[in-house]
Amino acid sequence: QLQLVESGGGLVQPGGSLALSCTASGIIGGVLTMGWYRQPPGKRREFVANIAVGDVTHYADSARGRFTISRDNAKNTISLRMNRLKPEDTAVYYCQAEASNGITVNDYWGLGTQVTVSS
Repeated sequence: QLQLVESGGGLVQPGGSLALSCTASGIIGGVLTMGWYRQPPGKRREFVANIAVGDVTHYADSARGRFTISRDNAKNTISLRMNRLKPEDTAVYYCQAEASNGITVNDYWGLGTQVTVSS
């Protein structure tokens, strides 16, 4: 079992920056990827960015060039640095991990952290 806890959400003005963190605990040896999804108000959850084994990163078009995902293996933590934030970045941001137990691959989710971009 894997537990994910997000932190770092809040209110920021347009054009500002914010950093989110997600710490994993539990059985973390089989983690394949960790990343971020978000759910804007009234919309479906959408992919933002992830980082895989070997630090291979992927970004949604909306995040590329403004957001940076990174990982600290020693702390079992990933971070999402968000720059030049826009009102449309307002959403609940969820940490997600894909992990294998040697038989199946499962998805794990954090509870989410609110990011609000508003003046």
